[in-house]
Amino acid sequence: MILDSIRIGLIGVGQRGMKTLERYAFIRHAQICAVADLYEERLTMANYQLRAQGRKEAKKFSGKEAWKKLCEAKDIDLIYICTDWNSHTQMAVYAMQQGKDVAVEVPAATTVEECWQLVDTSEQTGRHCFMTENCCYDRFALATLEMQREGRFGELTHCEGAYIHTLNISEHDWMEKTYKQHGGNPYPTHGLGPIGWLLNLHRGDRLDYLVSITSQPGQINTTLLKTVKGKSIVLQLDVCTHRPYNRLQTICGTKGFSQKYPVPTLQFDETKVLIGDDALEEAKIYETSDPSLRWFQGHNLGVPNEMNYAMDSRLIHCLRHGLPLDIDVYDAAEWSCIAELSQISAQEESRPVEIPDFTRGRWKENPPHKFF
Repeated sequence: MILDSIRIGLIGVGQRGMKTLERYAFIRHAQICAVADLYEERLTMANYQLRAQGRKEAKKFSGKEAWKKLCEAKDIDLIYICTDWNSHTQMAVYAMQQGKDVAVEVPAATTVEECWQLVDTSEQTGRHCFMTENCCYDRFALATLEMQREGRFGELTHCEGAYIHTLNISEHDWMEKTYKQHGGNPYPTHGLGPIGWLLNLHRGDRLDYLVSITSQPGQINTTLLKTVKGKSIVLQLDVCTHRPYNRLQTICGTKGFSQKYPVPTLQFDETKVLIGDDALEEAKIYETSDPSLRWFQGHNLGVPNEMNYAMDSRLIHCLRHGLPLDIDVYDAAEWSCIAELSQISAQEESRPVEIPDFTRGRWKENPPHKFF
């Protein structure tokens, strides 16, 4: 049975939550029915925005226990969590226990224990836990994912991902403090998410162990990961130096190479290296998947961030049709656990640290990632 609409309860209407609320004006078959926040004035602004976009006002829940009351509401299908990192798991677990599917901002968890809580609760309740990793829906990343699925790179051997972004300290002070106090990579999923799909992590292969180092001063973290089948990954985080924005998006295979940053680059076998506009033109040939088409749909609608539109549009499509989600709870756990494990390695002279198998062995039989 196809659902007419997905009824959403949004927890947290600060900066990120308001952007989500505004973006859902463009998402068909979904409605923000309720909002929860610590502060009443934020809820007032949320309803003002809904009215301004011609949408119905949402039911308001305010105060410290507001999020719980929202999770308990009977007329909600999906709880969408846009709060601080430390509250993500607690809220997601409670929402699933109340029979709700969950979409949670990145990272979904900050410790390995929290990752297991997400996995166990999702398995026990049968509810979805979708981590909103928008970088998986980057235009170039989706195109190169299709190239990989068509065999253009041959067998993948190595990938690199990063979050290199000079933050405005006055605007993101809490984030900078978190990075400096953490000592590892507390924000690993932007770089790792697209790689997880490319390498079919927990779908025929899985992360095995990592080693991590953090520079002093500067707080630049570099983490090296290896999969059970021998693939290598470089993951980097730098929000403290004046480097240009960069997520790397590097793919190395036996037949080809790709990298988005700093300049889009493609090469296959012994053919000419394609750089810049030439690489982007070649990539257009592979912009055929459903998420790619939704990326263009968002672009044509004038949505500020096409990656987010494609991500949310896919989420609602899959929920309405009862399909497996693009990002499952095992993705959320496998990508998020790097936060604590990189911290442990970096603080202990970069010793190797094992990465848990959140599928409990099922990764060996799970089919490759696909868009349903």
